[in-house]
Amino acid sequence: MNKNYFSICFFSFFFLFLFMMMNFFFMMYFIMNNIILFLEWEIISFNSLSIVMSILLDWMSLLFMMFVSLISSVVIYYSKSYMSSELNLIRFIVLVLLFVFSMILLIVSPNMISILLGWDGLGLVSYCLVIYYQNLKSYNAGMLTVLSNRIGDVLILMVICWMMNYGSWNYIFYLEFMKNDYCMVYIGFMIILAAMTKSAQIPFSSWLPAAMAAPTPVSALVHSSTLVTAGVYLLIRFNLLLVETLFFKFLLLISSLTMFMAGISANYEFDLKKIIALSTLSQLGLMMSILSMGMPLLAFFHLLTHAMFKALLFMCAGVIIHLMNDMQDIRFMGGISFYIPMTCLCMNVSNMALCGIPFLAGFYSKDLILEMLSFSNFNILIFFLYYISTGLTMFYSIRLVMYLMINDYNLLCIYNLYDEDYIMIKSMLVLLFMSVISGSMLMWLIFYFPYMIYLPLNLKFMVIYSMFVGLMMGYIVSNMNIYSLNKYLCTYNLSMFLCLMWFMPSLSTYGVSYYFLNFSQKLLKHIDFGWSELYSGWGMFNIVKNYSIFYNMYQMNNFKIYLFSFILWVMIFLFVMLF
Repeated sequence: MNKNYFSICFFSFFFLFLFMMMNFFFMMYFIMNNIILFLEWEIISFNSLSIVMSILLDWMSLLFMMFVSLISSVVIYYSKSYMSSELNLIRFIVLVLLFVFSMILLIVSPNMISILLGWDGLGLVSYCLVIYYQNLKSYNAGMLTVLSNRIGDVLILMVICWMMNYGSWNYIFYLEFMKNDYCMVYIGFMIILAAMTKSAQIPFSSWLPAAMAAPTPVSALVHSSTLVTAGVYLLIRFNLLLVETLFFKFLLLISSLTMFMAGISANYEFDLKKIIALSTLSQLGLMMSILSMGMPLLAFFHLLTHAMFKALLFMCAGVIIHLMNDMQDIRFMGGISFYIPMTCLCMNVSNMALCGIPFLAGFYSKDLILEMLSFSNFNILIFFLYYISTGLTMFYSIRLVMYLMINDYNLLCIYNLYDEDYIMIKSMLVLLFMSVISGSMLMWLIFYFPYMIYLPLNLKFMVIYSMFVGLMMGYIVSNMNIYSLNKYLCTYNLSMFLCLMWFMPSLSTYGVSYYFLNFSQKLLKHIDFGWSELYSGWGMFNIVKNYSIFYNMYQMNNFKIYLFSFILWVMIFLFVMLF
């Protein structure tokens, strides 16, 4: 491999790691002294017009930037080994750095214009990374991704137009002051819809599993921890405006259903990366729904802890896919814990953190969210959707472990699985450490006082109950025989419905275009190639041709008629000329 490639990897890693450390110390200082910095840089001032670039630095933006730069630095270091056979590695690293820059611009902006720049940058770079391996599947996935995200971009543009009424795009000033204004109602609705497109809620869910066509380091950085949480982050910033509105009730239902749908679909999926993508979708539903209950700090807490273990999970999946000769189907894997124990350790810890096993990162946020749900007065539908989704998380995690580590190896009779790729191992160990400690660390940092939630014993243990039910189901279903009766309990159509994400990929691709294309085809066939052809081009030609044939016959066979027609034409010509 070229020496320049190693140097750009190392330089990017070093720069992002230093940036992360700087953010960490600033964030600690800001939290301890309760500081918020609002910086304004006046670019141009002309008469009464002033164009201002503003930056908001508070503990939240600094903490999020710290996590983004930590994950991106580790992912770039990981790419040094993962993408070592790539000819255009510099292009890949530059795309990842562009993505990080767009994300940071989005995080620190209190201004709608700079948010649009960051938001659009995320969509564009995401598209470039999804089509990185250039084949038909990647192009289709990239197109679905970028068109889904364009809806959000257009809505943010509409928000910018509506905010013209207030004379400034610094939305942060108007959240409480203009709360009951009718313009702010429309703005809030459009912001929620934009966040739903970026965070892949129903009906825009189909792009997230499709985006797994990207290289695995991209999935670890972009489609697990940062890009998809941009919508959640935007709603956390707009939370003051939207809390207790009708739109948030609507979002609560939609995001709970997304969480449920993704949990079920992950249990039917056999593609390793798509299982993890659907798991991400489920956790995004969890963040959005707790946010729409009016608990933005909890949503932010879960966003950060989830970023750690989900990036680690994708990295482990990348190592396994590499060793399996680029095979992603989990039915061909099995028994890998004997050969790659370090990778399996990381995989198991991140899986347990995802399930909410006590004292790992996911436990602190997930347990708190579910207890706050039990503490609040929401209806039984939301309550059951939450707890069933928690059980489903355990279900697909155990199924994954069964297929990867407990079943027999199914790919080839000669194989070489090795765990000595130290660059990948080192980058995974950083995230492993964070997946263990980040939950308790953030618990001390974010909340000013400890949450002590008093509940009846059964409600307090409800999380444990649902986890055990999920564990048992995952074990039983993974051990199911081919002719087991349980497989026939679901009809074929129901299985198809649950497996294909409630038909969402078909609805958001063919569903949108089929009727228009079908109508256009009929239009082309019957109008362009049909009646209009008959009455214009082809029809006129046919008439003239038939007359010519008829006339030619007379010319050849009857000299008298030919001369008479000649005299007739001369008479007509003279008549026209004289009169």
